[in-house]
Amino acid sequence: MSEAARFMRHGRRTTLTTSDIDQAFRVLNIEPLYGHSSSNPPVFRKALPFPHIASSGPVYFVEDEEIDFDRVLREEKITLPKAVNWTAHWLAVEGVQPLIPENPPAIPRETEPTAAKTESLANGNGPLAQNAAAKRQQQQQQQQQQLVKQVLSRELQLYYSRLTESLLPPSNDFAKRTAALASLRNDAGLQALLPYLIRWVGEGVVGSLKEGMQNESDGKTLEVMMDVISALLENNTLFVEPYLHQILPPVLSTLLHSSLPPTHATHLRTTAAQTLSRVLTQHSTTYPSLSPRIMKTLLLALISPGKSKGTREGAIRGLVGVGKEAVRKGLVEGGGARVAESECRNAPDAGPLINAVMDALRVLQPTSDMVIALEPTNPLDAEVLAQLKELIGDLFAQRVAENAAWARSILSTSRADDSS
Repeated sequence: MSEAARFMRHGRRTTLTTSDIDQAFRVLNIEPLYGHSSSNPPVFRKALPFPHIASSGPVYFVEDEEIDFDRVLREEKITLPKAVNWTAHWLAVEGVQPLIPENPPAIPRETEPTAAKTESLANGNGPLAQNAAAKRQQQQQQQQQQLVKQVLSRELQLYYSRLTESLLPPSNDFAKRTAALASLRNDAGLQALLPYLIRWVGEGVVGSLKEGMQNESDGKTLEVMMDVISALLENNTLFVEPYLHQILPPVLSTLLHSSLPPTHATHLRTTAAQTLSRVLTQHSTTYPSLSPRIMKTLLLALISPGKSKGTREGAIRGLVGVGKEAVRKGLVEGGGARVAESECRNAPDAGPLINAVMDALRVLQPTSDMVIALEPTNPLDAEVLAQLKELIGDLFAQRVAENAAWARSILSTSRADDSS
């Protein structure tokens, strides 16, 4: 005990422990005590004497329990629990919670009214028939808000409601709208809200374009929707690629719609073309087929018969957004300039379409400090002017002829394609 007390004092303790006694045994070269459980004392049995070794004395041994295998096989097997470990799972994928055991179950949404009840309200008479459309719209808004509440946190729900109220309906409070767009452009925590914002934009565009003639309010709403899409694309922290198939329809619908509000038409189509250009610049490398498919859609809208001037203007501005090669193939090779020239002939409201064609042809204009016009009296210039009229029409050829380098550049691109 004195040796154990020394270990206690060297350890700066006042309580003697079993480890001190073990250390004392080792110092005194005595085998330490190994201990046993008092709750399960061993049972010793005396062995039978050994006749051939009479001097061995009595021998004791620990009796082993005999195990009945039939009883063991009949007993219920107890499965051992898994050891404690760490694992990873997805809390949310693109703002949607996956249905896996680790996540809480989704709250079931309320069932929608039956189609028969809705039809009876729509076809009835009196106040119910007059308020049927308003009730359906209110139900859609409630369903969308309920869907948002199921997945988003309370902070994001509040952000969504404040954001949509700041943007729509359009008002003269430009400071509030500018702050909302700046938040969409710069905030880094909007990934979970992205599918709801894109759906909200799509519904807003469809609601503004579904009527025959758009008014001033519809034009302002479409401008806000295009600004929202542009702000989302400018936000570098958002992963937009899975939602491109939902972003392109409202952009192309605004770009190619036949009857936009006259005071907003040019601005809306220019903004939509710029947004389309941004989409192709950011994602055409990941999706190589995206640019050809959009270009095919624009070419069909430009050269197909029966299209309105507004649709052709939007297609031309869209080709400008796609790039120089699209303008060359659409206006020069595809005959889009001749189609637009035939539409503009003797048309009093052809100014926007003419401006769109000239803006597109300026993409093919080479940079030059000196501007020299074609001389019809010069045989070479006269031949260039004739070929230019055949290629893009008389109206646009006369305007392009004011710059000889511009005219020859258009013809050279066409000849290069013919030779290849």
